[in-house]
Amino acid sequence: MKKSKEKPNEETKSDTGKGEFSFFDNLLERLPPLGKEALLEIVEERKKHLSTIQDKKKDDLTYTLELEKAKNSCLEEYAKILFTQYQRLSADYANFQKRIPKQIADNLAYEKEIIIKSLLPAMDNLEHTLQNTHLVENLDALVKGINIIYDQMLDILKSHGVEQIKSLGENFNPSMHEAMMQMAEPQKEDNIILQEFQKGYKLNGRVIRPAKVVVNKLTVDQIPKEEDKTNLQQQINNDEADDEFETTDSE
Repeated sequence: MKKSKEKPNEETKSDTGKGEFSFFDNLLERLPPLGKEALLEIVEERKKHLSTIQDKKKDDLTYTLELEKAKNSCLEEYAKILFTQYQRLSADYANFQKRIPKQIADNLAYEKEIIIKSLLPAMDNLEHTLQNTHLVENLDALVKGINIIYDQMLDILKSHGVEQIKSLGENFNPSMHEAMMQMAEPQKEDNIILQEFQKGYKLNGRVIRPAKVVVNKLTVDQIPKEEDKTNLQQQINNDEADDEFETTDSE
């Protein structure tokens, strides 16, 4: 008994087509939303065409050729979309490079304006003081007025993160102090700052100008021993106590 030839399984062919359509889906997944919309229309058109070929039961060779054509046309469109996005990105970056320097310059100008405006009240007070020097009855009143303006300027600088560097009586620190001279005072500790020629300043904790100072530099013979240091400290404390007592007594 002859076996009848089995008909090709149409469902298998259809399932294969669906599996091959995953190529187009993968292309769509690789694109961002805007690019995906542009390619989706072409992909759907190619899928519909391939499904029509399957429905008309064309031979496998015809279907394969049409499938490759569809893939090539979608790849060409995919490349065009990527190139367009690259051009747009390049243009955006070029505009960004032009825009950023201008923004930085505008920000710097704005910060300068804020600092200058904050200094103007102190300048006004100084100008007012100088214009009325002939009305001042004694020098002490003039000095007091100038000191008030000086304190006002320090407060303004502090509001911008600027602070003075402490120097007198402090240990010499090369990161904050610049030694202009060296002196030797045995009654004071070695490496202590004795005088300050010019004040130093820090901006937000960073030194913008070191203080110019005179440093106490003792020789090995001049450096006091621990016992001498204790006696010296006691003498200093006694002198301070005597000065305080005399001040109170005079009052």
